[in-house]
Amino acid sequence: MKLSAQWIRDFVDLTVDDRRLAEDLTSIGLAVEGISGDRANPVFEMEIGTNRPDAMNHYGVAREASAFYRTPLRTLDAAGAHPVPGRDVSQAALEPSSTPNRGAVAISKAGIESSGSAKTMPVRGWQSNRDFEIAIEDAEGCARYTAQIVRGVTIQPAPEKIAGRLGLVDQRAINNVADASNYTLWEMGHPTHAFDLDLITGGRIIVRRAHRGETLRTLDGVDRKLSSEDLIIADGEKPVALAGVMGGFDTMITEHTKNVLIESAWFDPAAVRKGAKRHGLHTDASHRFERGADYGATPAACSLVARRILESGGGELEGGQIDAVARELAQSPVVLRISEVERILGSKLQASDVLALLERLGFQLAPEPGSGPQFSVHIPTWRLDVEREIDVIEEVARLYGYDKFPNTLPAFSGAVGEDPRAQKQARLRNSLLALGYNEALSLTFVSHEDAEAFSSTPVVELHNPLSAEASLMRSSLVPGMLNMLAYNLNRGTEIGRLFEIGDIYEASGLATREHRHISLGATISALRHDLPSGEVLDKSQDDWGQDAFRLFKGDLETLLTHFAHTSLELDSETPDYYARGRSAKISMDGEVVAQFGALDPGIGAGRKLRQEVLVAEIFADRLYSRPLREIVYQALPKFPAVERDFSFLFDGETTFSRIAASVHGLHLENLRSFRPQEIFRGGTVPRGKYSILVRARFQSLDHTLREEEVNDWAAKIVKALTDLGGTQRA
Repeated sequence: MKLSAQWIRDFVDLTVDDRRLAEDLTSIGLAVEGISGDRANPVFEMEIGTNRPDAMNHYGVAREASAFYRTPLRTLDAAGAHPVPGRDVSQAALEPSSTPNRGAVAISKAGIESSGSAKTMPVRGWQSNRDFEIAIEDAEGCARYTAQIVRGVTIQPAPEKIAGRLGLVDQRAINNVADASNYTLWEMGHPTHAFDLDLITGGRIIVRRAHRGETLRTLDGVDRKLSSEDLIIADGEKPVALAGVMGGFDTMITEHTKNVLIESAWFDPAAVRKGAKRHGLHTDASHRFERGADYGATPAACSLVARRILESGGGELEGGQIDAVARELAQSPVVLRISEVERILGSKLQASDVLALLERLGFQLAPEPGSGPQFSVHIPTWRLDVEREIDVIEEVARLYGYDKFPNTLPAFSGAVGEDPRAQKQARLRNSLLALGYNEALSLTFVSHEDAEAFSSTPVVELHNPLSAEASLMRSSLVPGMLNMLAYNLNRGTEIGRLFEIGDIYEASGLATREHRHISLGATISALRHDLPSGEVLDKSQDDWGQDAFRLFKGDLETLLTHFAHTSLELDSETPDYYARGRSAKISMDGEVVAQFGALDPGIGAGRKLRQEVLVAEIFADRLYSRPLREIVYQALPKFPAVERDFSFLFDGETTFSRIAASVHGLHLENLRSFRPQEIFRGGTVPRGKYSILVRARFQSLDHTLREEEVNDWAAKIVKALTDLGGTQRA
């Protein structure tokens, strides 16, 4: 997001230039990626983490700068709007408090001041002001709702300062009332909204869930059908806003507006996110509420908007703020042990230094009894990301300066254990790199559609997913591999080989199981590139497609040979997302360890892949349970080898793995290899059969083989293949 450097300086006196300020903010976790704008109005391009909504505004960044430079932080009152005669805003009304006032912040003609004089109603979550009332029916969705009425307002363009600063952060000026709300959002970070009071019926606001069949036309002019799960703001008759997301069209501020109702509330992050996703909306307000707004800031935000409306549009305040509190949000104090600070950071810090660092960030500390120095840390309402002792220690570290800690290793007692999978995984990774595959990483989240298409295991649902396309933990690596191959193909990289080593997730009752898988992907152009150019030119599309399949199979066999086994068998039964006839499962000693093949053409077309791709899945956990194959040196034989070829007809259902198994089952002592040389279908070969030429290689380590020995072994091979159903060809 963009933040104005000059706007930040309104709240804190800084002697450093903008470039040094940017570097220092980056060092404490508020990354400034670049500086734009002119010399008079520099703008920081900032990357602020989703866990720091408190810093997604100018006052929040100024608070961080104040703590870093040990410079006083001005209040919102002192640095905010220009004073209005007879309408001053006190510091108490404008400074967010960690202990919100259950009473109202009264606003009168005499000024805007903090007051507990307004009557707090005995009914929790309900409060009124003269003839207007606020009722919170959904305490889980809305913990606090603060409102203020301003009458006799003139709607006109916002002052030049407000409009200009909004322009710096890419916000379009609308009118003085709407811009007062937007300006306050970017200044202090808390969303607000302004309604045309005369269009609110029944003299009341109700925060509730929508009723079945209700609709709301939002500010963008779209009529939205509401769900019973939607958290809404309603008047006495109808919905007037989608809570925390967008206001309603029928109650918006126009040039005819005279009386304004200002809203400032705290909405549940999950409720806002679900509502925004359901209606396909993402607004500046929802962006903040989804990440956690400041519960204690609602009166201050309401007061600032009211003040700016009075400055620019005149008018009078009616009564005091109406501050309805349905439930209080108070983070539990965290116990901080100085000994733990030293253990984690590897450096001895004085307790007084730790206290000073935290207090500059707004934390309140009180001594706690214990064996060593320790404190009860009270978390300010704007720091929802701080929940544990380690979070507080991180605050100490980043403000103290990571570069000031010496390079030390953490203390450890006991033996260092090595992951038993590490060596095996390293062997596979090195082999894949040697075969020309590049390692890649994909998202660990997938959509329901991908989960159903590429796996059959129980899925792990995310409670608060980023999007519908990432609502499940992945149950297969294949969707991610296809996305990465498509990404490369769409950018002109046609010769692509990728692999990924990662975990997939499976629901098991209330628990989740993780399994290590390895995924391979290759475009057919990459495999075709490995074939001699003459072979490709002489072959049809189907022929060199089969050759590409065999090359891909060879890569897998190379990987599997790293693990000890006695047999590898292929089975043509594969999941539906593989192409029939060009896919297989690989079993190692009877256990399936991999499946691979060309992607089904229909799935490839649906994912808009620009060419055919081949993918493989290796079930790494099953491989890792086996020992690595030991490489044993054996001297080269001194005696010559003898080769014999055998030509047979077999039914199409007979796989070579069965043929090889029948021959190896003879346990011929001097049989060194048994490999296929040619496979032929069509021509004089009957339909449903194929002709295969296999070659057996015999060699003895202690003598030259005699003709009768080889003939005897050849006869046994012929008999074994005949018993398997083969017919020897002349």
